[in-house]
Amino acid sequence: MTYPDNAPRVEDMINMPTGEMAQLPVELLACLQAELDHAGKQLKAATARLNAALEVRYATRAAEARRACCKDTGTVRLVDGDYTVVADLPKRVDWDQEKLAQIAANIAASGEDPAEFIDSRLSVSERKYGSLPEAWRKGFEPARTVRTGTLKVTLEPNEAA
Repeated sequence: MTYPDNAPRVEDMINMPTGEMAQLPVELLACLQAELDHAGKQLKAATARLNAALEVRYATRAAEARRACCKDTGTVRLVDGDYTVVADLPKRVDWDQEKLAQIAANIAASGEDPAEFIDSRLSVSERKYGSLPEAWRKGFEPARTVRTGTLKVTLEPNEAA
């Protein structure tokens, strides 16, 4: 179904009161949702394309600048005409959990506190929690907090429509 030229545009929706938008016909809401979804995909693709172009243009110079500073990662600044290009290559570190557990055990065995060096995070997966016997689940409840996420509503046309 097409809508008149006075249908809200993205710019209009940003400032439109939520209550007013909620009163729009469901068909128009569905069209707006589809339009925003499409625009979001286009924006994501365009952003990826621009980021790739920036990488092609500056990655080699940034790597050379990092080498000159004797570092493999981090931020370097390059000059390109009237612009300063900030090229950041973040460091991502993953730890082998089994080896780290052994190191923690070795530290504890030597009389030191591994918590001074090693962070740990305890958690229980929902699947495992759900499979616990009821009596055990009651024991876990004081340590468990359930929060809800943000409601997401998707409008889809009915098959018969």
